Amino acid sequence: MPTVTLTQQNFDAVVASNPIVLVDWWATWCGPCKYFAPVYDASSDRHPEIVHGKVDVDAEVTLTTAARVTQYPTLMAFREGMLVYSQAGALAADALEDLVQQIRWLDMDQVRREVARQSDTQQLATTAASASGSGGSDRKAGPAPQPRYGWPGL
Repeated sequence: MPTVTLTQQNFDAVVASNPIVLVDWWATWCGPCKYFAPVYDASSDRHPEIVHGKVDVDAEVTLTTAARVTQYPTLMAFREGMLVYSQAGALAADALEDLVQQIRWLDMDQVRREVARQSDTQQLATTAASASGSGGSDRKAGPAPQPRYGWPGL
């Protein structure tokens, strides 16, 4: 299956409607991106059941900023709509194949339990900080850091 061009208009729909989505954030001027492109395209051919999307960071600045991607290439993996991997750097073919297998083997029930546990822990810490009077001007709003899941290396 050929890679899919992802834009701000279709990104959420593609991630939400497919069981596994890999996303390559790339730039035309990026040397490592040029090295990684044929490796990624070969993975797309080898795994037609997995959506392999590409985001041109120069054409999709708003989407790139929202995803907090600052190094290229960056590879993200979504499983059942959840971000389960995000790392900058070009991968060799065997490393990408290993990553694909790890994402397939993820126990998503365990991932959801871990996310819920971390959310509960964060809410308790926020409530305790508010009750103790701390957490004034040093608190900043924003998304929580994304955890990594799976076997070592994922």
